[in-house]
Amino acid sequence: MPTRDKKPQAERTHTDEGLRLEREKSDTEFSTAQAAIDEDSDSSIRRARKGTDELLRVTRESADVRLTQDRTLAQAQESVTRERVQEDAALQVERATVDAERQDERAERGRALAALLRLERAETDSRLLLERTRADEGLATRDEFMGMVSHDLRTLLGGIALQAALLKRDAAEDEVGRKTAQAAEKIQRFTARMNRLIGDLVDVASIEEGRIRVAPALQDATALVREAVEAFQPLASSQGLSLDVEIRGNTLMANFDHERVLQVLANLLSNAVKFTPSGGRVSLRVAPVGQDVRFSVMDTGPGIPSHQLTSIFERFWQALREDRRGLGLGLYISKGIVEAHGGRIWAESQRGEGSTFSFTLPGASSSTA
Repeated sequence: MPTRDKKPQAERTHTDEGLRLEREKSDTEFSTAQAAIDEDSDSSIRRARKGTDELLRVTRESADVRLTQDRTLAQAQESVTRERVQEDAALQVERATVDAERQDERAERGRALAALLRLERAETDSRLLLERTRADEGLATRDEFMGMVSHDLRTLLGGIALQAALLKRDAAEDEVGRKTAQAAEKIQRFTARMNRLIGDLVDVASIEEGRIRVAPALQDATALVREAVEAFQPLASSQGLSLDVEIRGNTLMANFDHERVLQVLANLLSNAVKFTPSGGRVSLRVAPVGQDVRFSVMDTGPGIPSHQLTSIFERFWQALREDRRGLGLGLYISKGIVEAHGGRIWAESQRGEGSTFSFTLPGASSSTA
């Protein structure tokens, strides 16, 4: 059977891409901030040098005025000029040296910070890899454990159900026999429910790992719908509900795993029957929509608040906290199964006006393409 294991890889690819973008953003922000600091430093140095040059110019102009007015000092003017040229040259050399040292210092600081950043990111990558390795090992161990435990539990439940069936079959026709048969029927219902819960937990583990198993094949969706309605007709009647079906088209070929999609329909119909009061109606519709086939389960129940229409497909979600008739896994599993087929599932509802749960599966034309 084919296995879809894209979910963990997709999540990790998303994480890696997010980490890469965050690092690029950090590098850009760091470079921008460092450039701003360097520019402020250079600007301060330029202002200080400009002030120094201006002070030196004013001082020299004052000295030149005195030299011009004093005949004895005028003879030394040529010597002063030579000294000033030498001073200017020395000042330029000193400033060039300081500038070179400052650039070297900045380059060295940049190299040190870059090396520190590389070490930190290498440590982060190493820890992330270690965490993912341990997570993979944990998932493998969990799956192996779940497989063994579910197999053993189902074997035990099978034995209990078999003994209950034997008790019911061999029960006498008297009052004690009738009570024995009733007790055996309860045991059978309880074991069937436990078996479903075990299956749900195994499915959740598979969905979380991205390894939900489906075996799609091109087949008629109308037969699947009729099978689901026939299975739930007795339950709906016992609850005082009408269950009807509408199939638009004689045959609707779609690409799906029969048992898995039947499981989805069973989850949706079970919820519709559970939350629709007596005298209400549950409808199952199937119709072609573009290249897909759309299934819809509608009810006349109390409806769902709009802010909950997305959260209802999360694990362990329940409409009522006090309602413990399940673990709240049905819609989550249904979503995983539908998405494993390449379809989508959603809900539409308004308070007091019932709910509609719909999902699509690839039709014959899309599967051929």
